Amino acid sequence: MTFSEENYLKAIFHLTVVSNSEVSTNAIAEMMETKASSVTDMLKKLADKDLVNYKKYRGVSLTDQGKLAAKMIVRKHRLWEVFLVEKLDFSWDEVHDIAEQLEHIKSEKLINKLDDFLGNPTEDPHGDPIPNAEGQILKIEKQLLSELTENQKGICVGVKDTSSEFLKYLDKQGIALGSKIEVVSKESFDLSVKIKVDDKSLSISNKIASNLFVQTT
Repeated sequence: MTFSEENYLKAIFHLTVVSNSEVSTNAIAEMMETKASSVTDMLKKLADKDLVNYKKYRGVSLTDQGKLAAKMIVRKHRLWEVFLVEKLDFSWDEVHDIAEQLEHIKSEKLINKLDDFLGNPTEDPHGDPIPNAEGQILKIEKQLLSELTENQKGICVGVKDTSSEFLKYLDKQGIALGSKIEVVSKESFDLSVKIKVDDKSLSISNKIASNLFVQTT
């Protein structure tokens, strides 16, 4: 596969996880920042390789072969993110763009050795699950912080928004994976939330709370 084909497969995989249904060409075009006509041309190529099920005007889904290929790309991306953070001391807001380049390395042997070298991690630095060599993904129960009610407590286990700007904001507020968060109160007017993070009090917007995954305790 070309780099472009791999990027499309990964985009369809991520969109499928979110919608749990067939994905529209417009949704893919928006994620890939390209024209719908370009998406259609690529989907035809992927369909010819038996990587996607595609019918005009009906959306697209990954075949079993396409799903496994997409998971292997995601696996490489997230393992490289772990390596960059844990072994090279990159911050979690720096690694996505670098991993976007490294994920196209073809050597399966290298990736499996990298996995073993890192101790076979199940999550990347943003809390996203890492598929194993067979494409299996360990799922954890989690919900958005915005869904918690007053006095509920949880542990930060991931972020929905992985943009550099959002991750830098979290760093400034002292919020990281593993942080203990308690909902102190919720404002009915704008749904902003007053929280306690490891005994530090903060007020955050609904937008921030809607991008933080927690596991309730």
